[in-house]
Amino acid sequence: MDIPRIFNITESAHRIHNPITPEKLATLGVALRLESGARVLDLGSGSGEMLCTWARDHGVIGIGIDMSQLYTEQAKLRAEELGVADQVKFIHGDAAGYVSDEKVSVAACVGATWIAGGVAGTIELLTRSLRTGGIILIGEPYWRQLPPTEEVVRGCLANSISDFLMLPELLTFFDHLGYDVVEMVLADQDGWDRYEAAKWLTMRQWLEANPNDELTKDVRAQLTSEPKRYAAYTREYLGWGVFALMQR
Repeated sequence: MDIPRIFNITESAHRIHNPITPEKLATLGVALRLESGARVLDLGSGSGEMLCTWARDHGVIGIGIDMSQLYTEQAKLRAEELGVADQVKFIHGDAAGYVSDEKVSVAACVGATWIAGGVAGTIELLTRSLRTGGIILIGEPYWRQLPPTEEVVRGCLANSISDFLMLPELLTFFDHLGYDVVEMVLADQDGWDRYEAAKWLTMRQWLEANPNDELTKDVRAQLTSEPKRYAAYTREYLGWGVFALMQR
């Protein structure tokens, strides 16, 4: 079980696999008023930066599950590096359908809502692990401005304009599901730059080290096209945020 190899290549140097920055991740931890000993579940935990830094800074304990074997190993190394390996556990596996044995204070899926068929399904899945009065965290894209053409939609790597909502509509959607939005931390263009542009140096260095790999042609094409695509489309049209929800 693993994610497509191209993602393991392009994001191998990332600690955070979405547009939120370390500073904003820290802001989110403070905003949630995390207490020492609070249990956190992170579905699609990537390289573990959220759980590891919150364990260090707030004393939380938790479990992260991710399909990438590489990212899971990186998460374990990060836990050792920050001295929190006794507080957090990382599992290489499919987060779809995962329910914690013990109820948690925070149940999160930050940027991987496809695991349960979208936002609504992921919220329902997370609720199964959540204690009464706990907080759900959802990381999700939204349109900063509506794409004027199908070309722009495709340039943002979306299949349809309906794939994402405008920010007010997304907050309304949470409301209709029966949840109060109690916090949010939004990525900005600098955060998008760090997430996307960091891939380009990784790809270039990988190409130089792997000239005969079966994916060399694909990585070369992506390195050539991605800076222009990103600057023209994603950077201008797509937002991203983490939303804290509590059930009414």
